[in-house]
Amino acid sequence: MVPLPFDGSPELSRRQFMRRAVATGGASGLAACLDKQDRQTLDAPTGVSDPGTLPDRQHAWNDVLPVDSDGNVSRATHHVFLSLSLSNDPTPESRQRVETALQEIERALEWGPDGVLFTLGYTPAYFDRHELGLHESVDLPDPDPITAITAESQVEIDDTDAMLHLASDNPAAVLAVEETLFGDKDTLNGEAVEQTIGPVLERTNRRTGFVGAGLPADRQAGLDGIPDGQPVPEEAPFFMGFRSGFRESQATEDRVTIQAGPFEGGTTQHFESIELDLEIWFDDNDHEQRVARMFSPDHAEDGAVGAVGEQLGTTTGAKNVTDEIHEHARDDGTVGHAQKLARARDDGEPVILRRDVNTTDGDVAGLQFLSLQREITEFRRVREAMLGEQFHQYGLGPRQPNGILQYIRLRNWGSYLVPPRQHRALPQPDPAH
Repeated sequence: MVPLPFDGSPELSRRQFMRRAVATGGASGLAACLDKQDRQTLDAPTGVSDPGTLPDRQHAWNDVLPVDSDGNVSRATHHVFLSLSLSNDPTPESRQRVETALQEIERALEWGPDGVLFTLGYTPAYFDRHELGLHESVDLPDPDPITAITAESQVEIDDTDAMLHLASDNPAAVLAVEETLFGDKDTLNGEAVEQTIGPVLERTNRRTGFVGAGLPADRQAGLDGIPDGQPVPEEAPFFMGFRSGFRESQATEDRVTIQAGPFEGGTTQHFESIELDLEIWFDDNDHEQRVARMFSPDHAEDGAVGAVGEQLGTTTGAKNVTDEIHEHARDDGTVGHAQKLARARDDGEPVILRRDVNTTDGDVAGLQFLSLQREITEFRRVREAMLGEQFHQYGLGPRQPNGILQYIRLRNWGSYLVPPRQHRALPQPDPAH
């Protein structure tokens, strides 16, 4: 973990400082973050008096997130992902404690990027604690990486009980919420809080992330795997240099929501941590080659993308070049990442909603990949399309221009049920029983 230069070291930009504050966490990280903002308290928008008025879907974020100039939903800037383990088997008392603590957060902070957004999801290992199995209406198999992506991947399965995902445009907000839930704070944003979840759920892993135009370029200095010359484009929101999250390439929240059964209104979540080999990505490929590998050879030939994807508007257009993919593999020796994924849609419609963000955990450029889908099986179908094994016949293995496989190393992998809000506090495998 990177130590914070609490002396206000001039070599760090404000944005670098905030990233390090979030990465460091704890009371010291929060204090430093507030000090950098010239504040003594959080001073964020207050939440609701009745948390029962919030959407029943924990994952209902899109209505409160801003959209960019093209109409694409923007992600919140700062993220913390906390893996949690139960101290004891769930009881009615521990469930009430968790629910009370979460409602106190919702009363203290606005549900939105100016306050905080969060989800609490549960692994198959959590439900294995119970004699009664998870209700059959939920597709949540045990985590089983389809492949390690490349030979260099070393995958660790997330088999703790739960994951809490915190997101905000205000770095101090995610830190304050974390401290409130697991520390000794008795107020949050000027509101009294009485419950913590620390006695029930222990933090076993802490990962962080960020996203936004200019942030990767601002944070690339000193990271492992970044070539000399700081090549990440200034306006790119992601380390690989391109925009993501195009509206027409994202499933809707309705599409990823479970439609029936006791967890109706919930969703499933896939989460993985990926390291990026940007040295090869930028040194071995010019811009046109990067476009071909990220989108498709046609995108590169037509100049359809622009410097960071600004010409694409609300869609990658990848679904328009899926029929040519074997021709591209055979004749161009390249297939695009987005081109492959577009083949896993249902009647042309995306089946997963991505909320992935950059990370510099461990001083390595990477990606915290998070997707929501109605069934984990749908994610697996998309991942199989990404692997592109059918293109091996053209000599495009994982170390060739088979999308972006050559530049990613999978490190962590986990699957979760994100229940509807009414069942988010240590749910039974079948809440009806």
